[in-house]
Amino acid sequence: AYQVFHSGIPITVVPLDATNTIPVTEEFFRAFEESQGTYEAEYCFQSLKTKTAFRSSNQPNTYSYFMWDSFMAGVAVSIMCSSDPNNGENEFAEMEYMNITVITSNKPYGISDGSNPFFDNLEVPKFKLKKDGVHSGHVQTGLRDPFCFVENGIGMCKDGYTMEVTGPDAVQVLVATKAKPNPDIGSKLDRQFFLSFLDVLSRPQHTGRFNLSTEFPYYREVLYKPDFKNKKLGKPVVFDMDMSAGDFVSLFYLLKVPVEVLNLKAILVTPTGWANAATIDIIYDLLHMMGRDDIPVGLGDVFAMNQSDNVFPGVGDCKYAKSVPHGSGGFLDSDTLYGLARDLPRSPRRYTAENAVNLPRQPLALEIWTSILKTMDPGSKINILTNGPLTGLANIITKTKTASLIQDAYIVGGHISQSRHDKGNVFTISSNKYAEFNMFLDPLAAKTVFESGLNITLIPLGTQRKVSQFPEILEKLKLTRMTPEAQFVERLLFKLYTLQQSHHRYHHMVMFCNFLH
Repeated sequence: AYQVFHSGIPITVVPLDATNTIPVTEEFFRAFEESQGTYEAEYCFQSLKTKTAFRSSNQPNTYSYFMWDSFMAGVAVSIMCSSDPNNGENEFAEMEYMNITVITSNKPYGISDGSNPFFDNLEVPKFKLKKDGVHSGHVQTGLRDPFCFVENGIGMCKDGYTMEVTGPDAVQVLVATKAKPNPDIGSKLDRQFFLSFLDVLSRPQHTGRFNLSTEFPYYREVLYKPDFKNKKLGKPVVFDMDMSAGDFVSLFYLLKVPVEVLNLKAILVTPTGWANAATIDIIYDLLHMMGRDDIPVGLGDVFAMNQSDNVFPGVGDCKYAKSVPHGSGGFLDSDTLYGLARDLPRSPRRYTAENAVNLPRQPLALEIWTSILKTMDPGSKINILTNGPLTGLANIITKTKTASLIQDAYIVGGHISQSRHDKGNVFTISSNKYAEFNMFLDPLAAKTVFESGLNITLIPLGTQRKVSQFPEILEKLKLTRMTPEAQFVERLLFKLYTLQQSHHRYHHMVMFCNFLH
């Protein structure tokens, strides 16, 4: 941010101070609800509807949601269309020039305390920065950095603060200060931007070409739930997955086992592994494809044990999760199932935010676990299969005290090294040669599970590596009856194999094949 502000490029800023003056009001919400003449207007309203869960405690008839990004877009377009854009003249915001900079470190400057990667342990600072300059102070090291708190608990660090300053570090920037009111005092919409926003979205020109029914012609708002009343169901099983590619292949397999042998009661998602939490929609789609919309799906903790913030659990540390690549071969590919996710039929069930209005919230893993136990016959127990980090299973043990109701736990993970040449698979951490990802991504959870007294069957990395490799599996798949699910699995495995052969960033693809064990 500092570099952009000091680059010499003319900059216009629409800060939080300005967007805070355009909250979503009850009147705007109702007007928007009545103005949905285009597909894009419908989509934007539904999106807004999921955001406006709470009303503001400070302003009556307003929601605790503001027109942040759309207001900035409106201001920018209006300035570009203005006859005098240099002065920032526009329809929607009052503007003024200010001299500001972006704070990158905290006083005192020039004192090395181990927090600043631009200076610490370097003879020459990075980016040719001055040793005693504004970048040479303390850099906030975490959410609870003790340097940043004074005795009364108020934070004093200013990393990222856009401060109004004077002197050589100041940059003249055009700043929006507040939203302009609607000059029509008789209108229910009290901001000028509200009028333009609704008008633009409702214009027939350049309107959206597709809606859900044309984009997904086979989509039906129908849930497929099989009737097992006349069947003797097999062993009750809960599948805990982290949504890696191998997990989805495993899920196909579990769904193909006759229910008289294995009764898949629920799926628990552990998003401390190879995919982000929103990938849960792919699970819903896969279950829909297989006609098993009856199986509940619970979302587990996003952070590994003891990694979430004590005060605000919605944020935390990614100490272990940062070992998973964010780009190719990591989160990006897992979240899209390597580009194949959209080939699945679209389920009516979707992930829904916790604060969504008039929509059922996404159930949590422990809620699903508790509800499943209530359906069990007296004296019966349940089996758990885990294909990812053990965060979810550890939470069941520590938070529900129901470990005695678990018959067996089958765990894919761990590495029992037979020699110094027998390495693990955490390929992103060069200093750790022997760890296995499922254990590494939440070691405290793994310790909790192994010390719990559960009856555990472990399938470690050495055993997984004895599974047939991609060429053998793909060859065998071609010889089988090609059901839709077999075709999808073949496409996915072929994609992984092709990527592994063509680019070094995908050398680890075989480990997803190993999870089929």
